[in-house]
Amino acid sequence: MAYETDEGVRINKYLADAGKCSRRQADKLITDGLVTIDGAVASLGDRVYPGMRVSVQGESVKPVTKRKYIMLNKPVGIVCTADPNEKDNVIDFIDHDDRIFPIGRLDKDSEGLLLLTNDGDIVNRILRAAERHEKEYEVRVDKPVDYDFIKKMSSGVHILGTTTLPCKLVKTGEKTFNIILTQGLNRQIRRMCEALGYEVKSLRRIRIMHLRLGNLKTGKWRNLTPTELSELFRRLDKNK
Repeated sequence: MAYETDEGVRINKYLADAGKCSRRQADKLITDGLVTIDGAVASLGDRVYPGMRVSVQGESVKPVTKRKYIMLNKPVGIVCTADPNEKDNVIDFIDHDDRIFPIGRLDKDSEGLLLLTNDGDIVNRILRAAERHEKEYEVRVDKPVDYDFIKKMSSGVHILGTTTLPCKLVKTGEKTFNIILTQGLNRQIRRMCEALGYEVKSLRRIRIMHLRLGNLKTGKWRNLTPTELSELFRRLDKNK
């Protein structure tokens, strides 16, 4: 992480760049009085200069020198949180040598593609542009998928006090379909199906933007390739 010369680095950016959390999460830690700079409780907007000591709840936070970008095929039952109090948290599951955290969420009952990183800045950039990013899922439901179901799912379903955005849906079998969303409402696909009288039996995310799960086995992870990273940053820069 490079310091911003004479102006230092804003404390929330420092924590994000150090892989501690996202900037939004950093702001909450600061507001809750859990962050110190050289022993003094930090405030929003404080800056960190070379040689300063930053701690969160007494634990020293040092700058990250090498970024990590990981793709995981998350199994069912693993929770997308870095909270150590959650026994099935994804961080303990991966057991990576570096401090990493998930980008976005994938329900405990769902499986498939999950991105993790120690780059807090990219988390904010991805989440800010989330409504423009496609996410593709393989879904199996409890009864045959018919034309009416496909039409209603594609057009938008009323859930959580709103109507979902139009989406792409392709039937792949008697009770299976692929769906492409640009939204990320809580348990969106499950709620959409439930509203139409269907129950999701299995849900697997296979793509986020250009990043595809491919043949990565359940429970395994890999680093993103240079080509994947280059395209990721290109897309994020385009959405600035």
